[in-house]
Amino acid sequence: MIYDIKIYGNDCLRSVAEPVTEINSEIIETLNNMVETMRNIRGVGLAAPQVGINKRMFVIEVEEGDVRIVINPEFLEMSEEKESNEEGCLSVPGIYKPVKRSLTIKIKYQNEKGEEIIEEASELLGRAFQHEYDHLDGVLFVDKVSPVAKRMITKKLQMLKKEANRG
Repeated sequence: MIYDIKIYGNDCLRSVAEPVTEINSEIIETLNNMVETMRNIRGVGLAAPQVGINKRMFVIEVEEGDVRIVINPEFLEMSEEKESNEEGCLSVPGIYKPVKRSLTIKIKYQNEKGEEIIEEASELLGRAFQHEYDHLDGVLFVDKVSPVAKRMITKKLQMLKKEANRG
């Protein structure tokens, strides 16, 4: 099943997501639908809040066929060294701006089998982990852009918010 993506201005994107307490068939089905939705719109990641589900989980597929199912993630380490790269977001269509993120991260999470995974990531994968994790705390990439960049996109964000509140 393909989910509708919630757009900037929708309240569900600003909520702090609840932990997943049990990995059951409903959670697995939701995650599978999220992977299908992400692939359908050619994204590299999709967090549950982006489809209106208030759970601490997301999916990432940076390389085709290499899907990560991430449940209840927490960062163990984040490098102080940061790098600025352009980002976009399925929930903020049409806007791409540079965002500073840690170069390398170490993250702990559960997969769909309930196994604990500890992974180090850098480059696009590390960036995707950080971007999707932010969604779980109600943070969008546009919150992290420079003040100058933010001024440049203010009108577009207001238009998206108006559309979201109309729908």
